[in-house]
Amino acid sequence: MEFSFTKFLQAFEEYLQAFIGGSNEILWSYLLVGLLVILGIYFTIRSNFVQFRHIGEMFSLFKEKPSSKNRVSSFGAFCVGAASRIGTGNLAGVAVAITLGGPGAIFWMWVMGFFGAALAFVESTLAQVYKVKDPSGFKGGPSYYMEKALGKRWMGIIFSVLIIFTFGLAFVSVQANTISEAFNSAFGIDRLVVGLSIALITALVIFGGIKRIAKVSQVVVPVMAVFYILLALYVVIVNITEIPGLIGMIVSSAFGWNEAFGGAIGAAIVNGVKRGLFSNEAGMGSAPVAAATADVSHPAKQGFIQTLGVFVDTIIICSATAFIILLSGFTPSENMEGITVTQLALSEHVGAWATTFIAFAILLFSFSSIIGSYYYGESNIEFIKESKPTLFVFRLAVVGMVTFGSIASLELVWSLADLFMGLMAVTNLIALILIGKISITVLQDYLEQKKEGKDPVFLASRIKGLNNTECWNEEDVRHFTDDIKVEQKDSQDVNV
Repeated sequence: MEFSFTKFLQAFEEYLQAFIGGSNEILWSYLLVGLLVILGIYFTIRSNFVQFRHIGEMFSLFKEKPSSKNRVSSFGAFCVGAASRIGTGNLAGVAVAITLGGPGAIFWMWVMGFFGAALAFVESTLAQVYKVKDPSGFKGGPSYYMEKALGKRWMGIIFSVLIIFTFGLAFVSVQANTISEAFNSAFGIDRLVVGLSIALITALVIFGGIKRIAKVSQVVVPVMAVFYILLALYVVIVNITEIPGLIGMIVSSAFGWNEAFGGAIGAAIVNGVKRGLFSNEAGMGSAPVAAATADVSHPAKQGFIQTLGVFVDTIIICSATAFIILLSGFTPSENMEGITVTQLALSEHVGAWATTFIAFAILLFSFSSIIGSYYYGESNIEFIKESKPTLFVFRLAVVGMVTFGSIASLELVWSLADLFMGLMAVTNLIALILIGKISITVLQDYLEQKKEGKDPVFLASRIKGLNNTECWNEEDVRHFTDDIKVEQKDSQDVNV
């Protein structure tokens, strides 16, 4: 019997897909959905609805300047986080959610966004509290607060390994897969050619470090996000009379009240939460890696900024894609690529040029996600062990995964990303359960200073029992105070 390497690969992929699919079913259906929702509601209440009550404060903080041109600004860190968030999940992921879970999946994506925003505040504030200094400014994230606040370096290493595989390898493949599919659909360009081109550009950027990544993100993300939102706004205005009925359909489908989707409530919840988490990353532990790089005067400031990022991602950009698809009248089939669904749906509204526009939009969105995802992996490799040879090998692996992802099976790539994403989120959420109250105390410190008319400046010594912080003594924050004397307040009694 003649051995066929092609058949062997096909059989191996089918086996791997079955194993990953079963693991995802257990992880998502029985553990992660409930954990995310419960903790999102818990921290929303504990923070006194921080994500709703302080939206004005979030926008005002964009003007925060770093102490040095060599350091990453609050806005720069926001853009690195947004670069990872805004991408495939917004354009292709929403289409996948609708295809597999019906319109009701969008409702559960919104729920994930609203309550997940509280998780984003908690994890990003913690990342700032426990950030450390490095030659380019600061770095940090869940691995660092697991080590410093919990005293569990082993837990931080587990998280680091998961985020390296999730973002540095799996998510990079997803983004490259979507770019290659979009260009193949729009122009008929061979997917391998697209993958090799993106791999080359990726290499040029990621070998330049966090400052180059932040600069690229600050240009690419805002421009494309605004243009895409304006296009979606045009679609909504043209179809304004259909919006009330559309929202009604989304809500009724979410709870199984709509006859057409009556039996799909479970699929709507799982796919809405899953694709919502992939898109906004709230509670996953990835955005805090970007948040930790910012040079700000108070940890809560970057917590506010990253919270706003969840709203921009899920409530605005994901909703824009959902409205474009659902208002088009276009019915996607289950075997259709996610980005192709968005391309065809937009074409129904504005004409055939939409296919080309989406191809370039996904190129910029997904490319910015690739470089943002790469930085998450780099930062966590440095947490495990600072080694230039290891970092060089990782960069080569990222470039290789960009090429692989451009030609791989969409189903396998998404399933692999879901598995690693879920494991990473569970690890981070366990840490938030144990130390999330620290961020609530830091928020109280911020709000008290605001009531006194101050521009809040944080000192670790304000909070009793807060240990192992590297960047928040009086000398570290002196450049934020200028001639204003920082008055040490009575310590707040909290067990941390």
